[in-house]
Amino acid sequence: YKDTKIYYGQERLEEIVSNKEIDIVLTAIVGSVGILPTIAAIKNRKKIAIANKETLVTFGPYIRKLLENYKIQMVPVDSEHNALFQLLENKDFESIRAITLTASGGTFRDRDINSLSNVTVEETLNHPTWKMGPKITVDSAGLINKSLEVIEAHYLFNFPYDKIEVVIHPQSIVHGIVEYIDGATAMYASHPDMIYPIAHSLFYPEYTPKVLIDRKPHSYKNLEFWEPDNKRYPALQIAYECGRKGGTSPAIFNAANEAAVELFLSNKIQFMQIPEKIDLALQKIEIEYPEGLEGYLEADGKARNVVKESVAV
Repeated sequence: YKDTKIYYGQERLEEIVSNKEIDIVLTAIVGSVGILPTIAAIKNRKKIAIANKETLVTFGPYIRKLLENYKIQMVPVDSEHNALFQLLENKDFESIRAITLTASGGTFRDRDINSLSNVTVEETLNHPTWKMGPKITVDSAGLINKSLEVIEAHYLFNFPYDKIEVVIHPQSIVHGIVEYIDGATAMYASHPDMIYPIAHSLFYPEYTPKVLIDRKPHSYKNLEFWEPDNKRYPALQIAYECGRKGGTSPAIFNAANEAAVELFLSNKIQFMQIPEKIDLALQKIEIEYPEGLEGYLEADGKARNVVKESVAV
């Protein structure tokens, strides 16, 4: 393997996605570090399979303009967004009343809400459906992952926030729902395995030529759906408010959450303090509406500092 090259660091990531031999870039880096490589991939006119939601949450308006200017299509890899992408393709958006993201409800979906302040890191990382990394598992437990996905859906599909809904669906079989103005509903269902959205995003506009997991509709039983409890998941409404305000508000939400989750995983704050830290950052930092990257990056840094300093004090 003498010709093997190992790349590391931000600049090397950007160098990889700029390679002329590459035609598709799947961005699956967790957190805001995935933003600059994604921008480099767009500018080099690569097809983008986006699994890094922070790119759209933090830089939504900027990324939308880039995609339009470079005429690049971005295919979502998140299971819910990929489901909606397929349901919405070639549809008249005027005929759609709402789109819905489903959520498993996370680790503490059925736990007594009064005990959530005392949960441990180990308990939080025991997700009932998906096997994921620590950060996204913590996000899922507080529905913060879904909160970020609401903002991501807005920028991906250009739907207003009052037409983007979230439902708890414990079985994680239905991944996306489209409601039409006549009252009819279309759902995308599959076994809860990331092989489906990953394969679709890589093969798009074709479908993978073989059956990935052979499951028949009659094998899906007792599917449940209910509205999320805002007391159990306070971050969800905060995210909707951030989305409607726009500007750097979503960037502050995302960065504050990343900093707070890091503190929780280090046993420096309690689980239910995560949304409190997000709210604190949003209260302390003025929302701006920058034209370029710098303003969003600055807001990101300020939010992280607010959260870290709140613990240091």
